[in-house]
Amino acid sequence: MVKESEASGGLEWRINMPDGSSKILVPESMPRTRVCGALQGVLMGFLSKFWGFIHKAWNLGLNDPKKFFHCIKVGLALCLVSVFYYMRPLYHGVGGNAMWAVMTVVVVFEYTVGATLCKCVNRTIGTCLAGALGVGVHWIASQSGDFEPIVLQVSVFLLAAAATFSRFIPSVKARFDYGAMIFILTFSLVSVSGYRVEKLFELAHQRLSTIAIGTSICVITTMLFFPVWAGSELHNLIKNNMEKLADSLDGKTKQQYSRWKIILHVGRVNGLISSIKNAGCVADYFANDVNANNVKTEAPNKILLGYKCVLGSNATEESLANFARWEPAHGGFNFGHPWKEYLKVGASLRSCAYCIEALNGSINSGAKAPDVLKAHFSKFCLRLSSSSSAVVKELSTVINTMTKSTKIHLLVQEMNNAVEELQNALKSFSEQSTASVTVPKLEESDNGAVKAKTSPALVQIVPLVTVSSLLMEIAARTEEIAETVNSLAKKAEFKVESDEKSKQIHNPKALTR
Repeated sequence: MVKESEASGGLEWRINMPDGSSKILVPESMPRTRVCGALQGVLMGFLSKFWGFIHKAWNLGLNDPKKFFHCIKVGLALCLVSVFYYMRPLYHGVGGNAMWAVMTVVVVFEYTVGATLCKCVNRTIGTCLAGALGVGVHWIASQSGDFEPIVLQVSVFLLAAAATFSRFIPSVKARFDYGAMIFILTFSLVSVSGYRVEKLFELAHQRLSTIAIGTSICVITTMLFFPVWAGSELHNLIKNNMEKLADSLDGKTKQQYSRWKIILHVGRVNGLISSIKNAGCVADYFANDVNANNVKTEAPNKILLGYKCVLGSNATEESLANFARWEPAHGGFNFGHPWKEYLKVGASLRSCAYCIEALNGSINSGAKAPDVLKAHFSKFCLRLSSSSSAVVKELSTVINTMTKSTKIHLLVQEMNNAVEELQNALKSFSEQSTASVTVPKLEESDNGAVKAKTSPALVQIVPLVTVSSLLMEIAARTEEIAETVNSLAKKAEFKVESDEKSKQIHNPKALTR
């Protein structure tokens, strides 16, 4: 029913209730509430994503301040080159084409000094060469009378096609790809514009002037204000990759080491606990499966998977090595430093990392060897893993300090001895298997002796032999890494490490005495 409201003179809706009373119906504002809630949700989602972006950017700046300084350098270079556009005398001095200098800074300025120098030299040489050829072709075309457009078009076609083809040559593409592209752009601009522009020499002069201004400001800014050298970045990348590779073999923390003490009975295998301390992911395989599952962490250990960073660093290494060739002498690196040797070291590191990946896949596979066999071979495999890791860590110290190590040969010899011990253990096991009808099963007594009993199936022995073979292959590839590092140290003329400095490097406590 509808009644007239005494207060407002309008209409109001009432509903009769079962008890005889009436109730006023108030219009609901649900559509408005839903719209406001949806807008509020969208706004809060945007603010949350924006705050997350700011947080990630802030952490990136804290973790690598050089990126923050690079942004400042780009802004400073643009401010300096903009002066030629704002000041009238400088603006008229470059013929009103100061904007080309601004564009040069934007295109040429890179993160490292070597990358900036590479682009500056390529842009300058490409512009000068194309400008000279463009003026020469224009003069020849102007002497041909009515055939001038044809001569220009043929010259543009031939030179542009030749320059484009040169970009497919690996040696040219690696160092002069940007210069070839600038050559095509400038030559086409000068030769085609010369058909309609009368003052062609003035156009070429203005083009060269703006390029010189932009490249000069870029070189001065990138070399004087917090320079980032591509050579140093490559050097540190190789060193960090070595450390990650060593940690993949021996990445157990103290907390994990204490857990392995609980898993394995002390004295079960002579020297096993001391080897696990530096065994890395290999200890996961030789631990008792039942006990290992009880203490298995939910999240994978990032330290043990550090070798995956080594696998994906090939492109970065080649790029840094290419840019490092353009850099002048800086720090401990002279001009003409053997940067190609770093690529050989990186290739040997990736070769070893692939083998570690295969080892990790074999360890995490479903095929398991009997615990008695693993207990017998564990001390040999763990020692080999530990010695290989020690060699890689020593090589990372050689790269870091740029000094020849006096103990690397001893560590390599110790690793080879561990390989021989593992090979002898496999040979003795094979001889016992051949001598009996069934493959013997090894069981340890209280005094450490090994007894032969009923053998497990051959399929149960294959995983253990696979792991042992991969460890020996890792040792062989580790020796190749040592050879490439020694070659780098010889060509780069690393200093010979004295005995006193060697003790201080490998024993930090000696520095505080």
